[in-house]
Amino acid sequence: MRSRNPVFSRRGFSRDNGYAGFNTAPQAGGPAVATQGNPYAQPTGNPYAQNPYAQNPYAQQDLQYGAPPQAPATTGRMTIDDVVLRTASTLGVLIVTAALSWALLPVDDANISRSYGIGIGAALIGMVLAFVQSFKRKASPALILTYAAFEGVFLGVVSNIVDSHIADGAAMQAVIGTMAVFAGVLIAYKAGWIRVNRRFYGFVMAAALGFILLMMVNLLFAVFGGGDGLGFRSGALGVVFGIVGVILGACFLALDFKQVEDGVAYGAPREEAWLAAFGLTLTLVWIYMEFLRLISILNSSD
Repeated sequence: MRSRNPVFSRRGFSRDNGYAGFNTAPQAGGPAVATQGNPYAQPTGNPYAQNPYAQNPYAQQDLQYGAPPQAPATTGRMTIDDVVLRTASTLGVLIVTAALSWALLPVDDANISRSYGIGIGAALIGMVLAFVQSFKRKASPALILTYAAFEGVFLGVVSNIVDSHIADGAAMQAVIGTMAVFAGVLIAYKAGWIRVNRRFYGFVMAAALGFILLMMVNLLFAVFGGGDGLGFRSGALGVVFGIVGVILGACFLALDFKQVEDGVAYGAPREEAWLAAFGLTLTLVWIYMEFLRLISILNSSD
């Protein structure tokens, strides 16, 4: 099962990676792993039941000399703590730069054009950095943190504009909404209420493709025809598409959680935690922007 996030399809989260313990080939002395249609299918049993020291090359040597058996080696493997720490670092950089841009880039009538221009420039740089990292075979912490910094500048400026000129308190409402969606999807995923399988993946990808294509068409009509384009981002239709955008973001989170869980279970190298953090950050930014846009539309129609 692959996430919609391109970063999760890179090395370490793919079918053909070369990392021991993170592939689906049957292990000698252990049960086979069902791989049909799912490169990260869960094993039918404990792959180490036959040999609890399968990951320890020194276990047999220790037994020969009468030494007590050693625990399986786990050094260098990604853990949930690694993902949490890297995600917190990435989001921390984004939040700090967003707060600084909010405070240092005024959006009053005299300066709004300049600040908005800086924000758009930062967004374009962040987009380029995101594409570069998405197609790199290895995670680059410096690149990911730099992306977060530029994305934070953009979010800070846009949030300040919406909060100051459209809806007072919109930024905080969008933050609370994003946190609520994250917590809700995490609880539902851990409780088993969301089943991430091939059918779920196909539905989400098809819906996301259609959504993005419609938004691109709407943007083209807005640029060349003026106004709100086809109206997908204004009025009642805009509210509907805003809700759909939030729901899609929630589905992306479920896919991301599945990829992280499988990466940990199958021994992805520790540096891949940066890719997990990057993918989760992309999804959370998506959800925040959809909430901010939705709040703007609702307040503009009052």
